Amino acid sequence: MKRYYGANDYFRARFGTKVYKLALEGGYTCPHRDENNGGGCVFCAGGSGDFAESGDINEALARAKARVKTKNPQAYIAYFQSYTATYKMSERLKNRMTDAAKRDEIVALSVATRPDCLGGDVMDFIKSLREIKPVFVELGLQTANEETAKRINRGYENDVYAQAVRSLNDIGVNVITHIIIGLPGESKEDALSSALFAVKCGSDGLKLQLLHVLRGTALEKDYAGGKFTVMEIDEYVEALAYIIERIPENIVIHRLTGDGNKKILVAPAWSADKKGVINAINAYFEKNNVMQGSKTIYKNL
Repeated sequence: MKRYYGANDYFRARFGTKVYKLALEGGYTCPHRDENNGGGCVFCAGGSGDFAESGDINEALARAKARVKTKNPQAYIAYFQSYTATYKMSERLKNRMTDAAKRDEIVALSVATRPDCLGGDVMDFIKSLREIKPVFVELGLQTANEETAKRINRGYENDVYAQAVRSLNDIGVNVITHIIIGLPGESKEDALSSALFAVKCGSDGLKLQLLHVLRGTALEKDYAGGKFTVMEIDEYVEALAYIIERIPENIVIHRLTGDGNKKILVAPAWSADKKGVINAINAYFEKNNVMQGSKTIYKNL
């Protein structure tokens, strides 16, 4: 029995086969980490995408494909993942994205960015990509609590996110929103409010992410100073179930947890065993008959 509407089910239904993401790096950074521009979010250790391939697009795609070749894939999503893909977009990056979109085995593009990096010229370019292949844009909302957003140094207000989602919806782009569960001072109810805010704004999917404390971040300093605690695995699984039951059935759940870079992971230590975490989630969902959308809280959205 399917307990939630997962990405694999969605992609198979849309593209007729299992789809694999090819993580690609485009030479971009993040405006929030630039000198004199905020210093970055407190949890960020330098962007995601540890396995993102760089260099010539054909060679990068070939290397990324080699990582999954034993699974005999037939279709791929070109995933421009690291940092903020639409920040100071160069012609080189635009060409890389366009070239990837034109390849037959690439069924869609996925672009990770910030809501405050979607100006008119960027939107025009994304629209041009959308005319070639379906496009998914991932936005890091993390929380809809404005006070928490300031505390984690997110760098933009909720209205910026809401407008970005509307603009992307208007050009037929599928929006995936990142939500962090366990942010300092937040409860499972706060995380649910953030997820439902994303749904109300028009997000098509969610990536639910456990808070990780990584070495070298501002968050690590607060953690070492005893300013907050991280979730135990039982707390996280219960919070996740609480949220999933209250998310509409049509919203795609692209992630149920996350695995921070083990080389710099400070806490929680249990999160390093991703397979074990997924097994714990599935076992809890089965035991407690957790079903996406089984509660009625979202019906007034």
